[in-house]
Amino acid sequence: MENAKPFYILAFGFTGGIFLNSFHKMGFSFFLLSLLISLAIFVYGKFLHSDALNKKTIFLASFFIFAFALGLLRYEIKDLPNRDTMLQENLEQKVIVEGVVSDEPDKRENGVRLTVSFQNIIDEEKTFPVKAKGIMTADFYPEYRYGDILRIEGKLKKPQNFQNENGKTFDYVSYLGKDDVSYEISFPKIEIISRGNGNFIKAKLYDFKNKFIGNFSQSIPEPHSSLLSGLLLGAKQSLGKDLLEDFRKAGVIHIIVLSGYNITIVAEAIMSAFSFLPKFGSISFGALGIVLFAIMTGGSATVIRASAMALLVVLARATRRQYDITRALIIVGLFMLVQNPKILVFDSSFQLSFLATLALIYVSPIVERKLQFITPRFKLREFATATISTQIFVLPLLLYKMGELSLVGLPVNILILAFIPLTMLFGFLAGAVSFISVAISLPFAFISYALLSYELKIVEIFSSLPFASISIPYFPMWLMIGVYAVYGVVIYRMRDIANSISTEH
Repeated sequence: MENAKPFYILAFGFTGGIFLNSFHKMGFSFFLLSLLISLAIFVYGKFLHSDALNKKTIFLASFFIFAFALGLLRYEIKDLPNRDTMLQENLEQKVIVEGVVSDEPDKRENGVRLTVSFQNIIDEEKTFPVKAKGIMTADFYPEYRYGDILRIEGKLKKPQNFQNENGKTFDYVSYLGKDDVSYEISFPKIEIISRGNGNFIKAKLYDFKNKFIGNFSQSIPEPHSSLLSGLLLGAKQSLGKDLLEDFRKAGVIHIIVLSGYNITIVAEAIMSAFSFLPKFGSISFGALGIVLFAIMTGGSATVIRASAMALLVVLARATRRQYDITRALIIVGLFMLVQNPKILVFDSSFQLSFLATLALIYVSPIVERKLQFITPRFKLREFATATISTQIFVLPLLLYKMGELSLVGLPVNILILAFIPLTMLFGFLAGAVSFISVAISLPFAFISYALLSYELKIVEIFSSLPFASISIPYFPMWLMIGVYAVYGVVIYRMRDIANSISTEH
């Protein structure tokens, strides 16, 4: 444990620098100041201090400040201002830009949202190169695809923050900024110049994903097929605003957001199917399932992060070595922050996946000891344990972010989650077998439809209750951090008690 101190100091220092810079722009001058302070403390400990024990403490302090400075620097580099003066000069004006669709089109209730990497701006028949990203809201037709080069004519704007239904201000600017999106144009005039200009592998993955969704949509009606798309592939937008709101009230919105939890379900179903093999064999197939699942869903940054978290959960449950898995989780988190430091504060998917993973590693064993009265048959105890653990652990973050507390979330999760693996399995089989024959896939589609009907009915019943959820418009960050500090102390104490009891026996 003593040898691990520098690692944890590096992790917390680097994360602390990113966290501070996410809320208050410190600038390169503050980075240089932190670096000088770190160097001064190191020199003091190395040459001017004689006590060996204190020297070690001084070195660790200088190392922490150095890591903090690196976090500041990484965020500053990511947040370098847009240098395209041509775009800035044409804000709130009608422009003509050319760009490539750089992500999968996002179909919503009122249209399609396109993420476009701008390449040129056309001004008075002259073409000027630019480099920036924007989002376009377009009509459903003509159909746009990843890799299309478009000529776009419309009013160029900067995104604006807005308030949700509970009075919480959603930092939409920073949410888009984490993916380097700085502009938006609503319902512009669009002309497709050419197709197939994106990454070949990524384009084929998106094509396969869309064909797979189309396969089971032939035999499973709406809204069931849209729910299945959300469960299997995270395509939640097509569910519609009202149904999404019902899922939020019922506290099960997480099942239709592609996260580490969904992917863990896939992995554990595969591991159960190969449980006749030695443990290493079943774990290997589970890990392979996660990789293939991530590829099938398009391999976006969000999917890769969720897959990494799911791999750690599978490994943790298989090995029961919490300490090693915790270090692995922090290493994975650090790599993600180095790649994109803005996800620490502005990406709810990353935050929820990270916290849910911690809950499954640390909280689940504690909760499971309290749920011995629930039968382990049909994995009911396992689902109850995972549900209670994750719900407790992510609740402060959800209250801070959303300002809404579902009072029916726990029973709804227990009633639904036990059936999710079967729903995903038969839905997957319906989509896969449809490549051969739609007729042969109908039995799988019928079973999946029955399970989806049950899940939708549970959501409908509980979300319609007058006390299903309550609004908590004020849940400040300091309170959220305080709650997680209490959680940490409680988990630490309960682990110590459990370890002492096991030692006595």
